[in-house]
Amino acid sequence: MKIKILLSLFLLFQLPVNLTAQSFVQLVEHADKKVMEGDYVEALIYYENAMVLDSGSVEILWKYAEANRFYKNYKKAEYYYKKVFNLESARIYPMSIFWLATMQHYNGKYARAARSWKSAKKVFKRDRDSYLYLKSVQELKSCLWAQKAMRDTNRIEVESIGLPVNSEDAELAPLIHNNRLIFTALKADSVLVNEQVIAKDYSLNLFQAKKQGYDFSEVKQLIGTKQNGYHAVNGSVSLDGTRFYFTRCDQNLNCKIFVGKIKEDKIVDVDSLGDVINYDDASKTTMPHIAEINGKEVLFFVSDRDFSYGGLDIWYSIIENGNQYSLPQNLGEGINTPDDDISPFYDASNNMLYFSSSWYPGFGGHDIFGAQMISDQMAFSLPQNLGLPINSTKNDTYFTIDKADGTAYFSSNREGVSYAKNPTCCNDIFMVKPNLDTVYERFSNLDELNRKLPVTLYFHNDEPNPKTTDTVTYLSYKQTYDDYLDLIPKYKREYSDGLIGESAEEAKEDISDFFLEFVEQGMLDLDDFTRLLLVELEKGNSLIITVKGFASPLAKSDYNVNLTKRRISSFVNYLRDNNTGEFSSYLNSGALSFIEVPYGEYTADAFVSDNVNDQKNSVYNRKAALERKIEIQSVTINKNTTIKGLSIDKAIYDFGIINEGEQKKTNFQLINNSDSVIVISELINECGCISSAVDVRILEPGDRATITVKFNATNQKGLKIKRVLILYDEGKKSHEIAVTAEVK
Repeated sequence: MKIKILLSLFLLFQLPVNLTAQSFVQLVEHADKKVMEGDYVEALIYYENAMVLDSGSVEILWKYAEANRFYKNYKKAEYYYKKVFNLESARIYPMSIFWLATMQHYNGKYARAARSWKSAKKVFKRDRDSYLYLKSVQELKSCLWAQKAMRDTNRIEVESIGLPVNSEDAELAPLIHNNRLIFTALKADSVLVNEQVIAKDYSLNLFQAKKQGYDFSEVKQLIGTKQNGYHAVNGSVSLDGTRFYFTRCDQNLNCKIFVGKIKEDKIVDVDSLGDVINYDDASKTTMPHIAEINGKEVLFFVSDRDFSYGGLDIWYSIIENGNQYSLPQNLGEGINTPDDDISPFYDASNNMLYFSSSWYPGFGGHDIFGAQMISDQMAFSLPQNLGLPINSTKNDTYFTIDKADGTAYFSSNREGVSYAKNPTCCNDIFMVKPNLDTVYERFSNLDELNRKLPVTLYFHNDEPNPKTTDTVTYLSYKQTYDDYLDLIPKYKREYSDGLIGESAEEAKEDISDFFLEFVEQGMLDLDDFTRLLLVELEKGNSLIITVKGFASPLAKSDYNVNLTKRRISSFVNYLRDNNTGEFSSYLNSGALSFIEVPYGEYTADAFVSDNVNDQKNSVYNRKAALERKIEIQSVTINKNTTIKGLSIDKAIYDFGIINEGEQKKTNFQLINNSDSVIVISELINECGCISSAVDVRILEPGDRATITVKFNATNQKGLKIKRVLILYDEGKKSHEIAVTAEVK
């Protein structure tokens, strides 16, 4: 069962019967009947009265949770799904944990949702190829993504277009054409009985409103599209402005695309598109959108026809002579997913396809994504989430842009919509005033870029280039990452070795979660970071990236320091090899440089095994795997073409193996390569076992200073890392240096 974006139909009226006079069974039967009819308001009242008679019934709690979800009351649905799951642990209703996680996701409780999705993975792990297991995995990724993405709100404002278009009913699927807003709305033909409005026939129909700037008026039904017993939805206009495409759906929501001629403000000569588009075996063919691509008129639409990737997919057909349609083609797995991918809109001005999906990482429900066309063969880049506040924790769909003024419009059932009873029951239409460029240039200063950090990248044991003391590698991180993922089956076998039954399955899931939560998430973070990093470089800025490297304690300390240097080197290679080599010129010119901090195993968890003969715990154990990483810690900037400021010849120095009680010292060289005086205000030592001194505190431009760091190994044992913080410019700026040693 999948989450559908189709609007639920419901009735709103007082119950004409005395509920308390009915038996428990009768109440439940009435409620079940109302759910089948789509009347969730009345169904909820019947279930509530049934719960008064039996508050401990898991069945009623389940049905009540389901009805609240159908009614889009996500908070109440979450509460009751949790009660169900706590009572039966998904043994009676295995979907209880699935929908609990979904509702927590919809309600923006990403940490809780992530834990629930982990539990859902365990429930559905017996069939790891099933939709439910794969969806649980994908939603866990989505929650991890959302926790970070919540910090990246765009500098744009989203506004409801307000009255008279938005109302307590539902409005969605906006289209701007010739200073008119054409949209879909849920309205009712109604009658008045005893001073109370009784809904007679709720249906979705097409409406239009006059547009003046950002204001709308004169809302009226679009004549020619309505047919008794059918819903009329989702309008689009041909390139020459003579044809109007829309969808008709029957009461069971079986949908087909129709087209009619535009005559003033009416639609005439309406007819079905025929079998080429309205495939007989498809229950839904809907959401038409006309676009111009490479001089051709293209019909995008959504369908569950054969050869779909799952649910509703986005398809396209080339239109010739206004009435001939080529055999539809699926946009492919780069766009379509196992979930519903819907409401396509193509913006020819920037070659961007916008659509909504509930599969790609998002904030909850359907989010709006943009994918750049990268070839004439309908190939697109990886879809990018448009971010907050365009997207929300609820369903955000039907993104469109007014070609005349650049204003974007979309539908959402987020908090803030007009409603009568349920604050997330219904869609309203929202707008984003131009300029939309801010959506894709979300980070206009370095502070916001640094909010993406740290980005943590993980490695297999002794990779890259095992069994060497080299400090550089020719491999890119992408290569080591792909090789690492190929080892997942081996990690599961090795880590579950010696275990049987449920314990073995739990161990395999533990490894699966590690790769999903850390390794794969790290690559997603790296892709996002890299994209934004390039934006900063293209502004003419020079950047310094600080990268720290770590290792598990399986090898000797000095070996691990060199290993972490190779890992940092693989990250630099990743940038050099990225896409078409955009970073190469910045690396070659020095506009992009690095501070490398190879900690090796000096920060490793003391409880991680270093037994080479116990590879289950020293290599394939989750704890050991968590230590094998590098962290992109910070990015600093200077607007000039050369990097200026206080630089240090190295960030860390390793004394290697020393004896307890020994004293060691080393020097760090500072250089003022700025245009102004730098004053060293203070050196702060991490502990009494380390001391530091600087020979020159006031550095004119070009001057050098030496910091001497002494380490006293008295009463010190094991792996040690000790830091010194350098404060300068009245303590407003700082650098960190460190020494390491293995004390025997």
